[in-house]
Amino acid sequence: MNLKDQTFTKAEPKHPSISHTDSQEWDQEKKNILSKIALTIRVLSMDAVQKADSGHPGLPMGCAEIGAYLWGQALRYNPKDPNWINRDRFILSAGHGSMLLYSCLHLSGYDISMEDIEQFRQLHSKTPGHPESILTPGVESTTGPLGQGLGNAVGQALGLKILGARFNTEKHKILDGKVFVLMGDGCVMEGITSEVSSLAGHLKLNNLIAIYDANHVTLDGPLSESCSEDTKMRYRAYGWEVYEVDGNDLDAVHAVIDQARLNQERPRLIIAHTIIGKGSPNKAGTFKVHGAPLGADELKATKLALGATLDPFYVPSAVYEFFKKKQVQEAHVQEEWRQLFDAWGKANPDKLNEFEAMKHHKLPVDLEERLHKIACSSPVSGRKASQEVLNVLAEMLPQLYGGSADLSCSDLTMIKKEAVITPGNFSGRNIKFGVREFGMATIATGLCETEMITPFIGTFLTFSDYMRNAIRLASLMKMHVIYQFTHDSIFLGEDGPTHQPIEHIAALRAIPNLQVIRPCDANEVKMAWLAALNYSGPTALLLSRQNLPLLSETNVSYSQGVGRGAYIIKKENRSPDYTLVATGSEVSLSLDVGLALEKLGKSVRVISMPCWEIFEQQSHEYQEKIFGGEIGKRVSIEAGVEMGWHKYIGRSGIAISMSSFGASAPASDLAVEFGFTVESILDRIL
Repeated sequence: MNLKDQTFTKAEPKHPSISHTDSQEWDQEKKNILSKIALTIRVLSMDAVQKADSGHPGLPMGCAEIGAYLWGQALRYNPKDPNWINRDRFILSAGHGSMLLYSCLHLSGYDISMEDIEQFRQLHSKTPGHPESILTPGVESTTGPLGQGLGNAVGQALGLKILGARFNTEKHKILDGKVFVLMGDGCVMEGITSEVSSLAGHLKLNNLIAIYDANHVTLDGPLSESCSEDTKMRYRAYGWEVYEVDGNDLDAVHAVIDQARLNQERPRLIIAHTIIGKGSPNKAGTFKVHGAPLGADELKATKLALGATLDPFYVPSAVYEFFKKKQVQEAHVQEEWRQLFDAWGKANPDKLNEFEAMKHHKLPVDLEERLHKIACSSPVSGRKASQEVLNVLAEMLPQLYGGSADLSCSDLTMIKKEAVITPGNFSGRNIKFGVREFGMATIATGLCETEMITPFIGTFLTFSDYMRNAIRLASLMKMHVIYQFTHDSIFLGEDGPTHQPIEHIAALRAIPNLQVIRPCDANEVKMAWLAALNYSGPTALLLSRQNLPLLSETNVSYSQGVGRGAYIIKKENRSPDYTLVATGSEVSLSLDVGLALEKLGKSVRVISMPCWEIFEQQSHEYQEKIFGGEIGKRVSIEAGVEMGWHKYIGRSGIAISMSSFGASAPASDLAVEFGFTVESILDRIL
């Protein structure tokens, strides 16, 4: 075994009163049982993939020793309380190897039965093709798109450092869990890995341990056909401590992982050289075992070569007995921690109250009233109004943490009274993510996965494309992340079409579970934040760069306005000749168009529709009240593509929209150029 950087000596545990798994003795008896566990992981993984006739047996077979060591020796966890706040966390970034994780969770006592294992990749099972955190107990994050699991792990590690800085005292360190993540060659090659690894190294996250399954095989063939970089040097350049180890040698795995828990100063990468599909006589070490079942003949040959029983889904009684004893030990560790926590709470009642507020994401009962009282000038941009709201909320809600992708001076996401988190100092509440939009989004998900932080992150709307897959996974997991996207239309002006979002509003609306809100003025911005805080999933706030007038028509309660998704802000004086519906900066324009139409003797209804998703949750009766019946010619006005609007304005409705990428010019010139003026709209609709 070749250890890089430096060798760490055994140190005394920081909390002598608490038993840690890393202090357990390492002897031949422990090695023998872990070897049985590794063999069991291989067997269960092979059998499950074979029965499903679908899946990836290679990684679980190759990483069986790593899984056995983590769950049998290194990790601190309690399967009877999967959400224990001070547990160690394990994320499988290489989510295609899910049977490794399912096998470990089943054996260690989580609520995953053998029947669940046998139902791998079947409809409504707890064992889907890639791990899903909302579906399977013990799964810390939904993974599969390669590299993002590492980003989630960085976010969880950062979140735990933040919480530790906030709540730990010199006498009582109640939060000191480690975050382990297993990634593969595909994760290492994805660009997201560079973004999050760079930031993790910069911040010196000394509670993050990444294990790289370096089996040198990709789905298409040998890794050498597509990659020849020096990963060791790359990660040292990021500021990580780097080790190399034989990942199929339990003694070697023990030596490096046992040491990795002690005296950690920076994030650590363990490059574990493994044999993909280890044990398979004819497929081990090849891409043929990466993403397909072994086949009946090769499965039998592999079991014979490994000395395993031919019976499918076989688990030796000794393995179950070992984990039953470990469950008792881990429950004892948690109970000792509970006593420590109680002592901390008695000594620090104010911190305890704050801990409970963050844990339960408590909101003031009069939050709406407080938001309405926030003073905003008129006109004011959506981004500036949001900044005012955010800074008031930060004083009320300790769980709010966030930042920007190097744009806080422009997207206005800075909490003014709080410090910026810096390397080794996590007491601030502002995070400078750097120009790493995708990484920022995956880290925000990880922050949310601590279950005590509500993260907000900001950038320009057009750069949401960089973040899209992370937003998609956050939506799949229903993570409570708030995305503040500013510069929300062509009216950002001179930066031009590279920065002007056109298709982005529609693209975000297409993501299930994502609440997309485009407020039209400061009144709606306040209520948009209320909607985001009350929603049990992610929200995208789309905010203007340019100043917008404060409309008296939007100064209504949440339940009468934004809380409905769409609401009438100008009623018709008789049966409508026209119904105008708009979002964001185009709402005030629609009111102006309505006044112009009335001067021509027309009856006009004007609707502000800040959030389609909220509107779709309203009763049929309310939806009909807004859009039903004979309401004249329907016109939507939004400075983006028309996609989706015809659901509300009908096939014969007119969509005032964008069909090009914009241009570089002052906003007033762009309004004329692209038809977003009263005169242009009247020409279109009369």
